[in-house]
Formats: sequence, structure tokens, C-alpha cells
Amino acid sequence: MSASPPGEVTRLLLEWSRGDRAALDALVPHVYAELRRQADRYLRRQRPGHTLQATALVHEAFLRLVDQTSVSFRDRAHFFAVASRAMRQILVDHARRHAADKRGGAATRLVLEDGTASVLPRGVDLMALDDALARLEALDAAQARLVELRFFGGLTVEETAVVLGCSPATVKRSWSSARAWLFGELAGGAEADA
Repeated sequence: MSASPPGEVTRLLLEWSRGDRAALDALVPHVYAELRRQADRYLRRQRPGHTLQATALVHEAFLRLVDQTSVSFRDRAHFFAVASRAMRQILVDHARRHAADKRGGAATRLVLEDGTASVLPRGVDLMALDDALARLEALDAAQARLVELRFFGGLTVEETAVVLGCSPATVKRSWSSARAWLFGELAGGAEADA
């Protein structure tokens, strides 16, 4: 994730959890660059002209993490998982505000490749994805969390495996299954709107 010494982020997170505000100050330089990379990766997939910038997304996510009344992160992977969830919510809220300003702003964009339809990464409708993730969470909470980590958090297969406590092979299988399910949900919603 970043070039911090092994265990340093975890140590600072645990100290911050115990109320040490100096640990929070020391933590920021260790996690900021990775949070910024996650935000950059995600925002590259957004529609052209997206008004939220990576720096603003990171700052808002970090403020949400810091403003929690009870901070308790187990380790570095847990911190980035929680940060991914915060970024997801910020992006969905932003998309909802944008869609409220424009009619048709929530249309799912599809592209046909080799005779099969697939969701165009740049055109993912965040509100439809968030709704589909809520349905997936009701069916399989672990797969919903995996999608959140991979899509919103930008974690690699290996990083996701660490957060979820499973093997990279399991992550790959679940990722493939979750993407197929989500595509079906998103494509079904697009067909219903047409």
C-alpha cells in the first residue's frame, strides 16, 4: 500500500485508538499518499467532467474517519477498508446531488464488446451501484464488502485478501462472481429504464 515501515501504521492506529492525538498527527503522512492513490484510481473511472477532485475526496474521507466518536482500527488493512467505505459513501452522496440537478444523470451506460454487454468502467452509475450493493449485501455481505474494497477502495487482490482474511484465489473467484451478479443487476435496471 505505501512504503511505511512494517507495523508502523498499525502501531500508530492502535495508539490513536487509545486516545493519543499525537499518533494521529504522525499517522497522516503514512496513509495520505495511499488514500490519494485510491481516490485517483477511483475518480479516473468516473464520467468526464466529474466535479469531485481526489484531494477533496481524501480530505472528506479522512475527516469522517477522524470525527468518529470511538476510533478503533485493528490494523492498517482495517483502516483502509473503513476508508474505502467512507469514500464510497462520499461518492454516492455526490452522485445523488449531481443526479438531482440533472434529469437522466443516473443512466447506466453499457457497451457491447464481442457480442456481450459489459458495464463501461467510466460510466458506472454510483447510485445504481450503491443500490445493487445493498441488495448484494442482503444476499452475501462478504461479496458486497469485497466489491467495496476492490471498486471503491482500489485495493489489489492481495490487499483485499489480507483485509478479508482469505486467500487471493478466493478473492479472485468471489470478485468474478460478484461482478457478474452486479452486471446482471445493473443491466436489468438499464433495460427497465429503456
